[in-house]
Amino acid sequence: MYQALYRSFRPETFDKVLGQEHIVKILKNQIAQGTTSHAYLFCGTRGTGKTSTARILAKGVNCLTDSGDRPCGVCEHCLAIRDGVFLDVIEIDAASNNGVENIRELRESIKYPPVIGRHKVYIIDEVHMLSTGAFNALLKTLEEPPEHVMFILATTEPQKLPATILSRCLRLDFRRISERQMRDGLREILKTLDVKISDSALGLIVANADGSVRDGLSLMDQCLSSGNKEIVRQDVLDLLGTFGEEVFVDLTDMIDHSRIAEALLLLDRILSDGKDVRQLMKDWIAHYRSLLLTKFIEHPENILNVSTENVERIRIQSGQIELTAINDSILELSKTLTEARWSTQPRILLELCMVKMAGEGHTSPPLSSTPPLSSAKPKVQKPAKVSDSKAIWTQVIEKGVVADGRFNVLRNGSRLREISDFAFHLEVGNDLTERLVKEFQQLIEDLVEGFTGQRLRMECTLVEDWEAPAKTMEEVAANLSNLLNTNVEII
Repeated sequence: MYQALYRSFRPETFDKVLGQEHIVKILKNQIAQGTTSHAYLFCGTRGTGKTSTARILAKGVNCLTDSGDRPCGVCEHCLAIRDGVFLDVIEIDAASNNGVENIRELRESIKYPPVIGRHKVYIIDEVHMLSTGAFNALLKTLEEPPEHVMFILATTEPQKLPATILSRCLRLDFRRISERQMRDGLREILKTLDVKISDSALGLIVANADGSVRDGLSLMDQCLSSGNKEIVRQDVLDLLGTFGEEVFVDLTDMIDHSRIAEALLLLDRILSDGKDVRQLMKDWIAHYRSLLLTKFIEHPENILNVSTENVERIRIQSGQIELTAINDSILELSKTLTEARWSTQPRILLELCMVKMAGEGHTSPPLSSTPPLSSAKPKVQKPAKVSDSKAIWTQVIEKGVVADGRFNVLRNGSRLREISDFAFHLEVGNDLTERLVKEFQQLIEDLVEGFTGQRLRMECTLVEDWEAPAKTMEEVAANLSNLLNTNVEII
């Protein structure tokens, strides 16, 4: 009978464990020094090697070799544990054996010495599934087990374990496997199977494994089920139920230019081919990540899981989209993906998300509304019709004063001259006002965007023959008070 890859290539010695060097070092040293603990707690996400390492540790304390590292993996005891027929290694699935009576049976069995080995090892998987009564029954036994007994508890959710259990175990946390280590490990396995795989296809498998070796091997198993001796990128894309990077380049371009109708029609064609909407969202988020990284990394092809042909397209698109737009899109898609996990209509949620991202679901806010004061860019919107620059500038100053009182200085020393397609132009009457305008540039651009619905660049000109309305003494005192951050009174 065919055996799945994750079972066929399960590590049998510590040297074969991927990505857990910090744990391997501790366990190998304890076995060599004879200082192993009576109870271990292995914590970590799925597929990181908790159960496999537990079996290797069980081999280590029962290995027959007298020289070299233990376990040897080839002695009679090691082979029996590998095959699951060693009487002194007992594996218990706590998900299906979580009652008090199951733990009571365990407590009775530990009284008997090992049959053939030096230690009787109990591996309890998914231990967080035990009932409260079962935990209480296990507690005393776990604290003071017989000298010949070792407990290894494995869990993906250590926060669910009682503190009394946690305090009685040596806790070891398993990390997610790095992409580099998993890539190297999977490639070695494929060499053993005499199967070729392209770098882009392997990169897709590793990225979707999300740090889990078991998930990576399961994906590989599915790719190999077709009988091909060579795996290419398209094979993995078909398996995952998604499209190549070029589709996401087109989708992103449509959203960025508010061509929402085209984007929705493209989405319909994608989903009509039977692609999974949730997987589509995951991959679109990954595309925006690629755009983000390309803005800062000179050679992004070294870390992006895309074909060489698409690297340049991503580079060009990254230069055309603002960083804040990328940030907003990632957040909006991530929020929608979370909601889609519990929805029976994930497609509708994605369509609504796309409308929001393109700005079709928004209208320009009225002058009395409060625009965002953060540096994050609001969703791209259709440009507003600006008919009264003076009214807009007055509202900008009113909102600005809420954020910083020094905005009062701009009331009589600045004016909004005009708004064009790409910029708005301010005029100021003195050096002090000019310095404040430049200091507040980002906030002013945010506030103007709140009223125009479009991100515009601020331009500022110092006017030599400025004619400002006369100020009352009270206005002068108020301006000085805000500027100096102290109370100025007129005597």
